[in-house]
Amino acid sequence: VGEGPGTLRLPEPATPTWLTVVNLVLTVTLMVALIAEAMPLPVLFVLGFTVALVFNHPTWESQQALLERHGRNVVLVTTMIFAAGVLTGVLTGTGMIDEMARALVDVIPGSLSGHLPVLVAITGMPLSLVFTPDAYYFGVLPVLAETAAGSGTDPAEVGRAAILGQMTTGFPLSPLTASTFILVGMSGVSLGEHQRFVFRWAFATSLVMTAGALLTGAFAL
Repeated sequence: VGEGPGTLRLPEPATPTWLTVVNLVLTVTLMVALIAEAMPLPVLFVLGFTVALVFNHPTWESQQALLERHGRNVVLVTTMIFAAGVLTGVLTGTGMIDEMARALVDVIPGSLSGHLPVLVAITGMPLSLVFTPDAYYFGVLPVLAETAAGSGTDPAEVGRAAILGQMTTGFPLSPLTASTFILVGMSGVSLGEHQRFVFRWAFATSLVMTAGALLTGAFAL
């Protein structure tokens, strides 16, 4: 059961002012500690969650209900992260990422090599469904930038183009990011349905940003 449109919602009790202040102070403190790297990131998040849980759900019953409500999503996301890590490790360690990048470059006609920034900007969002950010930016993008440099195009333009779609507008659709699964899990929408609905809007947004980049000279046609 999700929390999407049509779900019956009961009015939630108003949050006391003192609790709002506590949550604000806790959030700011956690952000400062994260930026300062006072402790390892997992430790900071565990401590922050524990303090927030005690203040916002002081009784064991409410804590148990909260954990039961979100436990399924936690297990799903954790499993997905491990699986994505294994997949990325295999692709990188076996050199498959490099071969995929070279194969991608090989299918680009030589006459279009000078227009790689535009091609990268247009294909970046769909490729979010295939590559993780690390695999794309450290495996695919260097090959594309080197190819562009060989045709006299500034590699920096390829880098700017990649930011327009890859894990930007493509981030909410990628099955390789934990937040996507949290989103669809809490909204009660299947991943396929979510991707089919968002794809056209995300792709259209990346095209608009590409046009804006061309108009402002971020990269050339």
